[in-house]
Amino acid sequence: MASEKRNISDTENIVNSISHFILLGFISSQKMQMIYFAVFSVTYILTLMGNAAIVFAVHWDRHLHTTMYIFLGNFSFLEICYVTTTVPNMLANFLSETKTITFVGCFVQFYFFFSFGCDEGFYLCIMAFDRYLAICRPLHYPTIMTTHLCTGLVIFGWSCGLIVFVIPVALISQLSYCGPNIIDHFICDPVPLMALSCSKSYITKLIYSIFNTIFMVGTFLFVLISYALVIISVLRIPSAAGKHKAFSTCASHLAVVILFFGSVVMIYVLPGSEKSVEFQKVVTLFYSVITPLINPLIYSLQNKDMKAALRKVLVTKMTPHKT
Repeated sequence: MASEKRNISDTENIVNSISHFILLGFISSQKMQMIYFAVFSVTYILTLMGNAAIVFAVHWDRHLHTTMYIFLGNFSFLEICYVTTTVPNMLANFLSETKTITFVGCFVQFYFFFSFGCDEGFYLCIMAFDRYLAICRPLHYPTIMTTHLCTGLVIFGWSCGLIVFVIPVALISQLSYCGPNIIDHFICDPVPLMALSCSKSYITKLIYSIFNTIFMVGTFLFVLISYALVIISVLRIPSAAGKHKAFSTCASHLAVVILFFGSVVMIYVLPGSEKSVEFQKVVTLFYSVITPLINPLIYSLQNKDMKAALRKVLVTKMTPHKT
């Protein structure tokens, strides 16, 4: 009996022995760390400004109060939340010597980063569905895409990832962590977290892999089929002007889809035994930092209505009001 009590006590101590993790990030000299800090600070500010400009343009310009732009505005706001879960902490670590993050803080970052990433996948599906209805079912579009359905899709896009990702976060956080506590990454990624666990995590890894595969393959196939039907429908349009307008509307969406799914699939779906740690960091950096920076440029450069709205917003804000 005494031996059993000691074993239980030892197990509890092991589970609770890790109070923080160390995020190594990009290992380099102090000078390079400062350069990284400057570069990613500018990148973060530009990302916030670009996506915020789209959010404000959609909100202020009545011509953009349509379903497509409502979804785009929400997607841009989601991008702001997405980068904010990781980049500020990454910037702080560039200036820090310890590069620590608390156990709770690590799993909070893990939860929100991947929940918002999951929400991005769902929003890309929603935007693809909207384009499918608008181009393939134009006569039925007003009766199908009602205000009620639009509101429901917006709520679904925000809430689904936040609800679904509770499961993998809860499973991985319940593993035993007894040391070491060094994560060779710049974010609290689930793969190195599970590798640090001193308990058997085969079932957790299997569930996590199945979860990722179902989500990525399911959302990607939905988007792929939607745009395949859109392209087939566009090719049937007799006028060249009509084809150009339809293709230009979808071009920006397809570019964002390729950037998002292409980089994420490389990390979380394809076999990872041959991928180096540095490669994983670079790809993660691309879809978590670079893609949110590029997306506003893609949407604004390819869309005349958005460019006009952005110019109107800038002119309105820069012009002094007469008293």
